[in-house]
Amino acid sequence: QVPLVESGGGSVQAGGSLRLTCAASTYGYSPYCMGWFRQAPWKEREGVATADSDGMITYGDSVKGRFTISRDYAENTLYLQMNSLKPEDTAMYYCAGGGDCSLVPLMYKSWGQGTQVTVSS
Repeated sequence: QVPLVESGGGSVQAGGSLRLTCAASTYGYSPYCMGWFRQAPWKEREGVATADSDGMITYGDSVKGRFTISRDYAENTLYLQMNSLKPEDTAMYYCAGGGDCSLVPLMYKSWGQGTQVTVSS
């Protein structure tokens, strides 16, 4: 397991944008699958978006057309561009790696501590 570090969370109004960043604390860590997950209070953790090293991307239905996941292999960094944010996007957002490229959180081995995103109406 390799610790991951998220940043970029914050508070925005509905319709606004945020860009999340995830970096590995270990140099050279670049698993085939990486993804973003989120967990709202009193809800289960859910998959937001995943990307594999071949360019295959999967989005959760609730974020399709609004969020974009990308990987910078030179910087060993994972991004999540979030546009048209809604109050229901409010959650702790986690970066994960080493999974099976699905949106199932249990399939991933390495996790960050999370970054909070709060969207007000």
